[in-house]
Amino acid sequence: MYCSKCGGALASGVAFCGTCGQATYVAAAPVGGLMVANPVAIGAPAYAYAQVAYAGFWLRFVAYLIDALVLSVCFVAILIPLIFLTGLGTALEKIHPREDPGEIGALLGVTAIFAVIGIAIVGTWVYHAYMESSDWQATVGKRALNLKVTDLEGRPVSFGRASGRHFAKIISGLIPLGIGYIIAGFTDKKQAIHDMVASCLVLRNL
Repeated sequence: MYCSKCGGALASGVAFCGTCGQATYVAAAPVGGLMVANPVAIGAPAYAYAQVAYAGFWLRFVAYLIDALVLSVCFVAILIPLIFLTGLGTALEKIHPREDPGEIGALLGVTAIFAVIGIAIVGTWVYHAYMESSDWQATVGKRALNLKVTDLEGRPVSFGRASGRHFAKIISGLIPLGIGYIIAGFTDKKQAIHDMVASCLVLRNL
């Protein structure tokens, strides 16, 4: 199989040419009596796409907002029962603003802060990495907008690669003015810095 644009060899079932990035059109289920297919890709695996495009910055930004809402709801749903079950809420209520909390009160406060931070970090990581390496290949936000995370050839990513992509967002975030994320609207394959680091694409089913 060869790319129709650059003539490079194509691996079976890939959604994109690894050389030039040209999208391929693979076998798909009939829709309204029509079959969208590329004869050279017949017999492609179940994860192949009928027709795809790179997902730009604004689509991904809206997906991020949806995911932020989902994570916030889950975070509150986990944190509130945890506070009551551990007795932390009762202990904190005994500390009055004008009184010296003492060593125990200070320790409880520090513990509470680190617990909140730890839950947020681990929960966010597991959510993104698990969802993007699942059959959905997407978080709830991306799923709502018909987006999927893949490798450079359009194949599903592993939990390890999805984890790498998630933590590579630290690099994107270190670049001033959010440029590490914004460049997803201008690069050829609509990749942000963390996508480049993890060798991933975000695709949109058309």
